[in-house]
Amino acid sequence: MTPNPKTDDLTPDQRIALERVAGFVVRFGMTIPAIMALESMRPLSVVGAQFMYVLSPSVSVFLPTNQWEALAMLLEKRGGLDHLLDAIESAEAQRVNP
Repeated sequence: MTPNPKTDDLTPDQRIALERVAGFVVRFGMTIPAIMALESMRPLSVVGAQFMYVLSPSVSVFLPTNQWEALAMLLEKRGGLDHLLDAIESAEAQRVNP
C-alpha cells in the first residue's frame, strides 16, 4: 500500500471514527444531505467540534467515547472536515461500485 499524505496524520481512533460515521451516513442514504450540511457549516466546524464534547455521554451508544472525541479533535483542525467529507464520498463510491 502506498502512503497517503492526506490520511497519514490520522490516529487509528480517528480513522475508525471516520469510517463508522461515513458508513452510517451512507447506509441510511444521507450522503448528499450530509455533504451539503457539512459544506454549508464549514465556517462553524470548530464550534461544532466543541459541541461534540458536550454530546459525548449520549453518543457513546453509537460510537465509543474515545473515537467520538478523536473525531472531535480532528474536526477542530483546519483540514479535518475534508477528511470526513472524503470518507463519506469514499464509502458512497464503494456502495455504488462494490
